[in-house]
Amino acid sequence: MKSLHITNSWHLASGGIGTFYRALMAAADDRQHYLRLVVPAAGTRVEDVTPYVRIYHLKAPPAPLNRSYRWLLPQKYLLPHSELRRILLEERPDVIEICDKYTLQYLAGLVRRNWFFPDGHRPTLIGLSCERMIDNFLVYLPRLPLAEAFCRLYMKWLYFPLFDHHITVSHFTAAELRDASRGHLVPRGVWVRGMGVDIQNFGPARRDPLLRRRLLMRAGGSARSHLLLYAGRLAPEKNLLLLLQMMERLALSPDFDFRLAIVGDGMSRLELEQIAASACPGRVIFLGHVGDRDELASVYASADAFVHPNPAEPFGIAPLEAMASGLPLVACNCGGLLSYASRENAWLASPDARSFAAAALAVAGSPVEAEARAVAGLETARRYSWPTVASDYLMLYREIHEWHSGARPAPRIGPDFLSTAGNWLGREMRGSA
Repeated sequence: MKSLHITNSWHLASGGIGTFYRALMAAADDRQHYLRLVVPAAGTRVEDVTPYVRIYHLKAPPAPLNRSYRWLLPQKYLLPHSELRRILLEERPDVIEICDKYTLQYLAGLVRRNWFFPDGHRPTLIGLSCERMIDNFLVYLPRLPLAEAFCRLYMKWLYFPLFDHHITVSHFTAAELRDASRGHLVPRGVWVRGMGVDIQNFGPARRDPLLRRRLLMRAGGSARSHLLLYAGRLAPEKNLLLLLQMMERLALSPDFDFRLAIVGDGMSRLELEQIAASACPGRVIFLGHVGDRDELASVYASADAFVHPNPAEPFGIAPLEAMASGLPLVACNCGGLLSYASRENAWLASPDARSFAAAALAVAGSPVEAEARAVAGLETARRYSWPTVASDYLMLYREIHEWHSGARPAPRIGPDFLSTAGNWLGREMRGSA
């Protein structure tokens, strides 16, 4: 089978979706599954990764609201001789998966209308939902009138019905799809499948006392200080101001000295550095992007706790990496990371500075409990090993395709829920589940 994946959420240096596709490519090579990935880039080129995996990098402009990313616009597939149209005709995939809600999902609708394949070839169309549209709107366009109503209508009419079926990364992100799935003429399945973690690379054995000491010295601390860590993109949706407000409170603690290391880069870095210099001077260091995976794993394992402040996290690969590294996790008590985080393996706090500071103090003041929850977190992470997770995705693509194409009467891996029946106005029919 051949699958073709298209996304605008691609970054050479970071990003959970990029991590997912790299794991998927490794699994595809192992399973001899032909996989093609189309991503936006600074220039057009074709990268043959392995005999089974190919990446099409298409020249695209920076995204308007976050210029760290680029986006493929509809002209890449609408025009007669456009690059994406040519790729579709040459590759003739069995499955097309699109991870985007803004410019690429219309391609799925056009494939459903037989715009691209003159011989009637009909791939199965899957929408991969890795975030909630409403959460992005509230961060980047907070003043948009009637934003919630707009997102509900958009998801129901301009996203959900353009695909044959959907996959999403957590029950948190699935809630938006469940609302959009009500009242449709065509039945569609929605599968909830989480992301994964590289347990071969991240682990407690990576802990380096010398590295920990160097990081604490850079942050103005000592060997007796507690080193907190955040790793991820520095972007508005990550709610990173909360960590600086937390550090401002922790600076007043008479019992413990806390320092914070921030790994990652992004559009919010300069602003965060300025706020940190004012709110908690000398207590926060910005390490930038750490590209070497071994070095990154050592930074994780050498910290004393991981703090993750995003209340609307779709899934949360970085907190799972922290668990795999043997770190106590402090995270929000909401969002997609509740797929795997609980009060047995993490400290879950309300997304405010007081609650996060109290959780960090609880970790520092309860070493036995911190060790117990870290051990539970390590066991949790082992259940999300990337090779297993990515192979399960490839198996699911095949199951959905065989069901949709009529080769199988029902998928062996059933959907978490189905769309409900409705009329052409989108009104749910009485008696629909």
